[in-house]
Amino acid sequence: MIHSFRHSIHPDELPNRFNNPFDYTPHPLCIEAAQEVQALLNQMDCWQEQTGEGKMFGVLIVRTPENQIGFLAAFSGILNGSYLHPYFVPPIYNLQHPDSFFPEEENSISALNAQIQESENNPSYIALQEKIKHIKKEAELDLNDARKKMQEAKNNRQQLRKQSNYNEDELIRESQHQKATYKRLQKQWQEKIEQTQEELNLFTHQIAQLKTERKQRSAQLQQKLFEQFRLRNAFGNIKNVYEIFREANLANPPAGTGECAAPKLLQYAYAHQLTPIAMAEFWWGNSPKTEIRKQGQYYPACQGKCGPILAFMLQGLAIEAKQESPAQQVFPEIIYEDDFLLVLNKPAGMLSVPGKIKQTSVYELVQKYLPTATGPLLVHRLDMDTSGLLLIAKNPEIHTSLQHQFLTRTIQKRYIALIGTNPITNTGTIHLPLCPDLHDRPRQMVHETFGKPATTRYEVLERQPQYTRIAFYPETGRTHQLRVHAAHPLGLNNPILGDPLYGQKADRLYLHAEAITFTHPQTGQQMHLEKKAEF
Repeated sequence: MIHSFRHSIHPDELPNRFNNPFDYTPHPLCIEAAQEVQALLNQMDCWQEQTGEGKMFGVLIVRTPENQIGFLAAFSGILNGSYLHPYFVPPIYNLQHPDSFFPEEENSISALNAQIQESENNPSYIALQEKIKHIKKEAELDLNDARKKMQEAKNNRQQLRKQSNYNEDELIRESQHQKATYKRLQKQWQEKIEQTQEELNLFTHQIAQLKTERKQRSAQLQQKLFEQFRLRNAFGNIKNVYEIFREANLANPPAGTGECAAPKLLQYAYAHQLTPIAMAEFWWGNSPKTEIRKQGQYYPACQGKCGPILAFMLQGLAIEAKQESPAQQVFPEIIYEDDFLLVLNKPAGMLSVPGKIKQTSVYELVQKYLPTATGPLLVHRLDMDTSGLLLIAKNPEIHTSLQHQFLTRTIQKRYIALIGTNPITNTGTIHLPLCPDLHDRPRQMVHETFGKPATTRYEVLERQPQYTRIAFYPETGRTHQLRVHAAHPLGLNNPILGDPLYGQKADRLYLHAEAITFTHPQTGQQMHLEKKAEF
């Protein structure tokens, strides 16, 4: 499984520490190894259909016990119907192995799925569903008509009571008779509904039992499966996936945990006394509909599946520290200030508010700058990697007023970005609903069902051979909206340059909040502030 480079490797070419798989720039040797894998993928016609759908591949530079340098290759999940291919490292646990319990259990669950589908498509079940809907509708119409007649009769009795010769006992008997008749009618319809519901329950109870059994067996199978994924680390410790997630106080592992390229590569290296030196993962094929993946581009390991298990598997390796942006303690440039509000130019790489990473935020700096200010202060946020204008309120009343302007979309913002050079129209509007990728935070994904509406207008300002300068006018404020709308194939299909999540990492994310227009809450004056991008 160890592949040699086409040239000798000098020790100076090797990194001193293993790269952080969640935040890295591919090492030149990783790029060279990836190109070898990509050349193989182009030759394998029998794989074209599946690789065309898109798949993540990985390479791992390793040192052998004999001090030779080579690389390993892996793919995520299954390739061309198999977990085993000669060029690639094997899976951590082969679900297709003849001795594996998985196929038999999966077939049992598939049989339950077939039973559920057969029951739900049973003509008698469907007919009863339609019948009970029809009966309930008839009952509603009939009872509404009866109530209407009762009200008319009541109105008539009230008119009769205004006359001198009415018989109160007779009117009371009439009212009681009508109420009793209505109750009998209600009971008749209820009995008819209950009779049909009992027939329907024979099906619904059976389907519910099948679904409960399916859920239980699926959960048992998943746990049993994750217990077979026994992962190693550089210390020689071994834990299974289920233990790792449980000890980290996390929910059950997502389906497919342990089948990604990165853990496969490390597992094989540890099992064969190979020293990991550097790793990279790249996408090959078309982009999924929800995620953003570009063929040949390198991506960090996913957080949902790989985050917990790689944290364990990397123990014992000297890992590169996460690259932090400089000058985090410097107070941002003040663009405008009065007694009520403040507008700052946030530098790229600075957090807007405190986050999980230990890094100074604009909020903390403003707290020190305005020690007597009250309220939430920040009216909106910018991504850590985005630079530009940030609006600060000095008291709760100003904050509420400005937030209302955001909610009613009367605040206007203009962002400047550098994107790729794929052809796009000079102007346009992007509508792509967004929601968090629960298995790979903080990434966002396009999802028609669960996504919240997101709209961005754009205008091309300049076209150069290496980039396109563009202005974005967001009409909504979803997380990573401009970044996803730029990168997604149904958007501009042009990632913002330097985007480490949806494009390729560079010296910075080339996105800047250049201008903001709003009504001053205190004076009513129309405010327009600008700060040109440094790029």
